[in-house]
Amino acid sequence: MSEQAPNEARVIPLRPPAARPPVARPSATRPGTTRPASERPATALPATAPPRAAPKEPLWRDLVGDVLRRERLAQERTLKDVADAARISMPYLSEVERGRKEASSEVLAAAAHALGLGLGDLLSLAQGELIRVTSRRVPGGSRGRTGSSYDGLCLAA
Repeated sequence: MSEQAPNEARVIPLRPPAARPPVARPSATRPGTTRPASERPATALPATAPPRAAPKEPLWRDLVGDVLRRERLAQERTLKDVADAARISMPYLSEVERGRKEASSEVLAAAAHALGLGLGDLLSLAQGELIRVTSRRVPGGSRGRTGSSYDGLCLAA
């Protein structure tokens, strides 16, 4: 049988013992009394915090969804109106706009046409958004761009 007290949970460490911060144990004093601060176990996190990861680039579905929503709101149209015109369900269009669903090219084309845009227009606006968002995060603006002035969009299947 186990050596732990009946009301204590069994803890399985996820880190090696050397990397774990000290764990506070219940005191052996009478209930209602407290130990002086000098006798309390240390529960603070280690002095050094882990390094922060570099910011992630946005997902394509988030960018396209943002563009669809921005265009719909700029035209002062409802989600229902655009979904009906595109012949897609309103909940699905909402999920696409929020970046929760990875829409097919047919769905994106239908939503774009319902907003008076071509698929190329939608993708071009999303590309511009991608450039705007990523240039803010990368020092110096562009990522190792050579002298080329090509600013086109390339999608691979």
